[in-house]
Amino acid sequence: MVLVLLLVLAAAPLLGVVWIAVYGSLTTVDGLFMSLILLAMSGILGPTALFELRRASGHATAQGSSGKRASQGLVRTGKVQEVAFFEANVGEPNKSIVTLADAGSGFQTLVLDGDVRNALPVGQRVQITLRKEAGQNVLVNVSYS
Repeated sequence: MVLVLLLVLAAAPLLGVVWIAVYGSLTTVDGLFMSLILLAMSGILGPTALFELRRASGHATAQGSSGKRASQGLVRTGKVQEVAFFEANVGEPNKSIVTLADAGSGFQTLVLDGDVRNALPVGQRVQITLRKEAGQNVLVNVSYS
């Protein structure tokens, strides 16, 4: 439903630009600025509709090479490079951004709910089990190796 609404809202300004061009007021200052405003609206809503389409088709949920599905959730392994903690506004959950280094495959960045600085010490090799809860990654288990 949201995808259809976004597509309609992205196409309607384009129809307005066509209407301005057909009735010949495209070369006036009013026509030019109205066309730019309408094209900007379509330029914002069009890519948003494409991202929603991609998310709905499941391409955005592709797992990396080190991501495995466990019975409890998604499992990530690597050496902890950095843990950054960000306090949110009142009523919003705090976030921790964890950077893991894999042997040879690069870095992974994970956004987790809450303060996980004590659970994930920098320099330690870990295996993390995550669970999605209300659209957020929640740390379920940590194994040190």
